[in-house]
Amino acid sequence: MKKNIVLFVLFVLPIVAYLFFASGVNSFTTLPVITPKVADFGNWESLNGKKISLDKKITVLGFSGSDILEHRGNYFNLNEKIYKRYNGFEDLQFVVLCPLGTEKEAQKIVDALSPFTDVKNWNFVFASNEEIQKFYNQLHLKEKLNQNLGTSKVYIIDKERNLRGRKDKKEYKEGYDTFHPSELSNEMLDDFKIILYEYRAALKKNHNATKQL
Repeated sequence: MKKNIVLFVLFVLPIVAYLFFASGVNSFTTLPVITPKVADFGNWESLNGKKISLDKKITVLGFSGSDILEHRGNYFNLNEKIYKRYNGFEDLQFVVLCPLGTEKEAQKIVDALSPFTDVKNWNFVFASNEEIQKFYNQLHLKEKLNQNLGTSKVYIIDKERNLRGRKDKKEYKEGYDTFHPSELSNEMLDDFKIILYEYRAALKKNHNATKQL
């Protein structure tokens, strides 16, 4: 009997614990709304000429700032940890809002990613400094953009244009820092899976389970 208990503790219990922590979904069943019904983009030009909208898309949103190339490593981190894992879903888009005049720099980022990534869901959108600041202000975030109108954080916006995150007093989180790969692999990936779970559950309920989210 004692031998069986020892074997259970040594072999079975660690496996159960690993499966629990490796599941990648925290105890929340929904991800709280930080800012409801954010405004859609204006009639802004995108790098590939497409009209980009937040409506009916799950959006990972970033703000490049005018010094976009100096932070290109952040986009590689996001690409490796989140984008490449989920870019096959039709209802998902990655959007980076950039100041006018940084089109060539943004194209360099896309060109650097394209040899090993399908970049169809990477969207760089360009607006004036005033429009970018106004758009950011209406997100009602605690943190501010830097002097170049950029941030290393990215934000999750759902199909109804609600900005989602964590509102727990011990762990308030409105965005995810692309400078730190561990934050993308842990907090952001966990929260992202919750968003996917919500929409998959809705699709199954409506008997419409497709490759859409």
